[in-house]
Amino acid sequence: MTAEHSLLAEIEGTFSNGSPDKQAEILRRVTDLFLAGSSQYSDEQIDLFDGVIARLAERIETQARAELAQRLAPVDNAPATTVRALALDDSIDVAGPILAQSRRLSEEDLLAVAENNRQDRLLAISKRKALSENISDVLVTRGNRDVVLSVSRNEGARFSDAGYGRLVARSIDDEVLAICVGLRKDIPRQHFQALIAKASEVVLEKLAADHPLKAAEVQKVLTGITGQQVTAKKKDDSKVAATFDAARLSGQSPDAVVYAFASTGKFAETVAALSALSRTPRELVESVMSDRRGDNDFALLLAKAAGLSWPTALQICILRRGPGGLPPLAIEAARRNFEKLQTETAQRVVSFYNQRRAAVSNFENLEQNIGTAVAGA
Repeated sequence: MTAEHSLLAEIEGTFSNGSPDKQAEILRRVTDLFLAGSSQYSDEQIDLFDGVIARLAERIETQARAELAQRLAPVDNAPATTVRALALDDSIDVAGPILAQSRRLSEEDLLAVAENNRQDRLLAISKRKALSENISDVLVTRGNRDVVLSVSRNEGARFSDAGYGRLVARSIDDEVLAICVGLRKDIPRQHFQALIAKASEVVLEKLAADHPLKAAEVQKVLTGITGQQVTAKKKDDSKVAATFDAARLSGQSPDAVVYAFASTGKFAETVAALSALSRTPRELVESVMSDRRGDNDFALLLAKAAGLSWPTALQICILRRGPGGLPPLAIEAARRNFEKLQTETAQRVVSFYNQRRAAVSNFENLEQNIGTAVAGA
């Protein structure tokens, strides 16, 4: 215990005259000491650490608090007072890890943040391994599209009947969200039925492709609604194209129009716009956008050929990946590839395909041809 007493004495000196750097260093050492024996400490010992760490955390800079939050977030018996203070921090870099991971936060703590805080806080909460019906329902009610998508993809989230009703309502005209909701294993039949009744052809095709067992269920639900065999509502391609043309004529930049389409889950509209801007057959664009493999860079190629910006290309990639989302490492790799690719090169590849598309019978042949064109560009 001599080392601990020495450290405590140093801490007292830091309180009175230590610099921010010295305080951060001492906090790091105290946290090291706590983490080294956290599984053996009694409640009284944890309370002692809580008082010291909370007091030091009030004085350190944001970066040091963010480091502290990252270290304490996964610890089941982390100092409770400190954890709650970090969860309410003004910086999302500090609050985010705690809100997303810490099991020391009670349901009441999370509800208080969810009901009274900003969207970045709601997004962090939506990523927790488990979410109660009460919390999930608040996220669906108060959250923006990113929050609602995140919680709908969270297999550990549970929704009340009313919560599912709001999810289905928010899925109207948002094909990505509709797919996420439709693929949930716990969606009640009546809400699945309501979702299918309003779904586009794109949504039904993706539900059936991702879960073949859903195909029969989709048809069964549709038959139950109408009393006869029916197919999904198919979007009129001419109307979709007209929507894109009207947006451009209104003065909006093509990039802004495509960004709006992709970021709000409008799959058919995004395909039509990307086809027009990249001068690529719609069938090819739809094939590329429907292929959810993580190593598919064709969407980036088309976005670059269309002269779109990286933020818009990112939204296209997120739309293409569907319910699985796009991991941070994949986003960074996509950004590097997109920025490295020259617009002229992308346009030459697209032109190469257009000149030879009559000889390409399927997507696998297309992949081979585009790979050859890129290698020779």
